[in-house]
Amino acid sequence: MNKDRAPAWETPATRAGRSLLFSGLLAAAAFGAFHNSFSAPFVFDDLPSIPDNPTIRHLWPLSNVFHPPSGAGDTVEGRPILNLSFALNYALDGPRPAGYHALNLAIHVAASLLLFGIVRRTASRNGFPPGADIDWFAFAVALLWVVHPLQTESVTYVVQRAESLMGLFYLLALYGFIRGAMAPSGAGTVGWLGLSWTACLLGMGTKEVMASAPIVILIYDRTFVAANWTEVIRRRKFYYLTLALTWIWLAWLVIGAGDRGGTIGIRAGVTPWEYALCQSRAIVHYIRLCIWPQPLIFDYGKDFVGPLTAAPYAAIDVALIAGTGWALRRRPEIGFLGAAFFLILVPTSTFVGGTRQMLAEHRMYLPSAAAIALAVAAIYSRVGRRAWWLIAPCALGLAATTIVRNEDYRSNLAIYSDTVAKRPGNSWAHYNLGNILAAEGRTAEAIRRFNAAIRIDARLYQAHYNLANSLAEQGQLALAEASYRTALVLKPNYAKARYNYGNLLVQMERKQEAMEQYQDAVRIQPGYSEARENLGSVLFDLGRLDEAAANYKIALQLDPGSPEAHYNLGNVLIKLGRSAEGIAELQAALRSDPNFGEARDRLARLRADAIPNR
Repeated sequence: MNKDRAPAWETPATRAGRSLLFSGLLAAAAFGAFHNSFSAPFVFDDLPSIPDNPTIRHLWPLSNVFHPPSGAGDTVEGRPILNLSFALNYALDGPRPAGYHALNLAIHVAASLLLFGIVRRTASRNGFPPGADIDWFAFAVALLWVVHPLQTESVTYVVQRAESLMGLFYLLALYGFIRGAMAPSGAGTVGWLGLSWTACLLGMGTKEVMASAPIVILIYDRTFVAANWTEVIRRRKFYYLTLALTWIWLAWLVIGAGDRGGTIGIRAGVTPWEYALCQSRAIVHYIRLCIWPQPLIFDYGKDFVGPLTAAPYAAIDVALIAGTGWALRRRPEIGFLGAAFFLILVPTSTFVGGTRQMLAEHRMYLPSAAAIALAVAAIYSRVGRRAWWLIAPCALGLAATTIVRNEDYRSNLAIYSDTVAKRPGNSWAHYNLGNILAAEGRTAEAIRRFNAAIRIDARLYQAHYNLANSLAEQGQLALAEASYRTALVLKPNYAKARYNYGNLLVQMERKQEAMEQYQDAVRIQPGYSEARENLGSVLFDLGRLDEAAANYKIALQLDPGSPEAHYNLGNVLIKLGRSAEGIAELQAALRSDPNFGEARDRLARLRADAIPNR
């Protein structure tokens, strides 16, 4: 184990000054690369996790914040620390995106400073790469990492703060260990190791990738600090025991999240074997993106590959893993970087449970640091301090590419138009672009996108359903009915599809069939108040007044403030001869909505009818 290397002329004051200078340069570089991300709106998964997330609207009680929405597959599900960070943003900025982008960038800058500190302290003790100015070497690694366009998905895409915030805690846990392990024994050691443990615990509550942190810290200890495994156990067994205990909280959170609303596991529609085959190619793809980050893709979709296609990629992966094992023994500084790269990717790149996101660029947020450190070390080893003639233009090029990529996030329409252009075979990209076009009133274009999604994946029931909605909006009722029926064959328990199919059948004057669809909808989803109301309406039209009244009452239990339910219940009660109760419901409708003209007119007519002729 080598002692810290520092120039003979350097004093603590000059070293601190250099650290401040490099920290300022990193922050300035990050701001320059991401300055145009602040105007980006919330896109895609941002919407359910932030503006539509009721648990972040109040910081107190914390018990609500620590129980994010569950069952819908939102990014915050099972991640209370991530949800808390959004709650803090909401308290300061409400639903305005700029503040969320600012905090995302602050997290990214803080992570780059920790990376700088980790590389500097490690290289100072290890003497790697030989002959390099350690501060400039560490700065080069952190600079290329902080401006790299691969980071846009974790910084510009707000909800992927899950990755960057977890990365910050991951790096803080490692940095705290380094300071604690290398500090003189005493309170300083305990304090730094306590900080490391706290960061590890918070990371477990942010994203599941943090699971590998205790193992990576353990390998770092044996590689750079301890002389052998006996020393690791003798000096820090209690510390590693406490780190291992953080896995208990992570396990509890993972069990509570289940299959994340069907976005992972069997319900995601991807088998573990299919996922494993895809990940064999993913590793090579991720490494290529570190070197040449083009094209960058927001949503890769289901990128299936067969065994024959996967075989050469799997061979490369096996060779890289074997090389990492060899390097841990022969060239431990290189071996550690390889081990960290693979261990950080393990939770998202193994065959344990399929997920719809076969590839995702945000997964490279931390692993890219290991790849960049290895590349910069190789450059320094070859050309020494002249490395900056290569590193400086690379940093400028990467930052420029990041600025360009940020422009793709300027709207939902822009990011999904870009995705469709780059991945025309991605059914989900066409489907989501169709949803965006439909929301903007561009129904004909939306229909084309839904049809494109169905041509690629005929079992995408969501595309059939939204195609039916758009066709109904255009008055193509027969085609809409066919699409609703297909969606329901693929997904029989799809309550929203049954509800909207019922609405279509009402429009087609087929009220008996509409009643059956509404009944199925409320059977599947008993708390579906709109379906209860519409069921009450068709029962009223079919002359089944008692059943209509019962359904309106259930609708009001589910949504007591619904003026329409009060109004319709009032009409049913009047029809049943219970005028006093009916008038009370009409009055309740007006209290819920003073501008409800139909309720006011109905009451006026009732009063007029009650006045005897003179």
